[in-house]
Amino acid sequence: MRRGWLIAAAAAVVAAATAAVVPRLGAGSPEVPTTVVRSAEFRVRITADGNLSAVLDTPITAPVKTQQHLTVSWIVEDGTQVAEGDVVARFDPSQLEKDRDDGLSDERIGGHRIDSAERRREATAGQLELDAEVADAELDVAREFEASDLELYSKIEIVESRIDTELAATRAEHARTSQDIQDRLSAKEIELLAIEKRKAEIRVEQAEEGLSALEVRAPHAGIVMLERDWRGNPVRVGDTAWSGRSLAKIPDLGQMQAEVFVLEADAGGLAPGQPATVWLEADPLTAYPAVIKSVDPMAGRRNGQVPVQYFRAVLALDATDPTTMKPGARVHAEIRVADLERALTVPRQALCSLDGEPVVYRFENGAFEPVPVKLGPAAVGRVAVLEGLAEGDLVALRDPNAEGRRPNDGDGGDHAPPVLTGASP
Repeated sequence: MRRGWLIAAAAAVVAAATAAVVPRLGAGSPEVPTTVVRSAEFRVRITADGNLSAVLDTPITAPVKTQQHLTVSWIVEDGTQVAEGDVVARFDPSQLEKDRDDGLSDERIGGHRIDSAERRREATAGQLELDAEVADAELDVAREFEASDLELYSKIEIVESRIDTELAATRAEHARTSQDIQDRLSAKEIELLAIEKRKAEIRVEQAEEGLSALEVRAPHAGIVMLERDWRGNPVRVGDTAWSGRSLAKIPDLGQMQAEVFVLEADAGGLAPGQPATVWLEADPLTAYPAVIKSVDPMAGRRNGQVPVQYFRAVLALDATDPTTMKPGARVHAEIRVADLERALTVPRQALCSLDGEPVVYRFENGAFEPVPVKLGPAAVGRVAVLEGLAEGDLVALRDPNAEGRRPNDGDGGDHAPPVLTGASP
């Protein structure tokens, strides 16, 4: 990727004209290189490379009618022109067919189990009904022949007869209760078996629904752009695709944009709204006006194997030419970060920090004093100063205190006037 900062010729002339002067602050004092602040044109340009992409596109995803992962068995080649309804991808049906067959088998087994349970229920109900009828008959007999006459039976016989009657009544009640409990248990067993059978039916339905969706078709005509992984590889036969995974997209070729990547070191002044110019690598003689639409908030790598970081910027093109602009086409861009007709600039080494704020050390009255400044756009080697300095000011090219000496060190001595070396401004 090319990296360029372009400053207008006037600014270069000023930089050459403002050659360093070196004030000597007194006997034994270190020399401090300086420069004179001048006003000139200040233009900053950033160059970046990238690719065209569609502003709008239609995603093509793996089938959502199955909860299982699928295996791509066929997919169109990247860049294929398709018509509406054309098959874009197919998936291996093996797992879904197995699920369908297993579900059908479980469904049949569940039906047999329900039939068996219903027959057992009928048989048990018949046996319990017979037991209940016998118990009722025994109770009737016990009540009919219950001994209760004290003149005919002894007390022991009367008590035994009463016990027999009560026992017959208990047996009859137990038979009816058992019959009711067993009937409810059988009903619950059948309900559980019906649930299992229904689960098998649902598996069959889902498998058949998934099998019916294993062919993914184009929703409309266009060029298919396959999705790529972090290594840059497109979707291929044998890849695993979960439900809803993006496989490809069909871009709208009527409106294109440029996605360019700016080196992290150059991206400090990037902001939405800045003008730019884009050239297609296939047509380098035609310039397309553009403007920055967005800048990613975080830097990232373009290639996972290379540690260099970039900021991605999206450029909105003023116009789209479908005959020459295709998705993925390489582009070169020049972004106009700063375009000042007149600006005061200083070399980067003139900037210092005092209490966390930017300052420049200006030489006046025989000493260097820190002057707070408001900074504007920057280029390689120079920075625009919006407030704090005036044309003709003499400023230090390094912190004059870096050698351990202050501009006014309180020694009571007078500072000698600066001794100028080099070209005069």
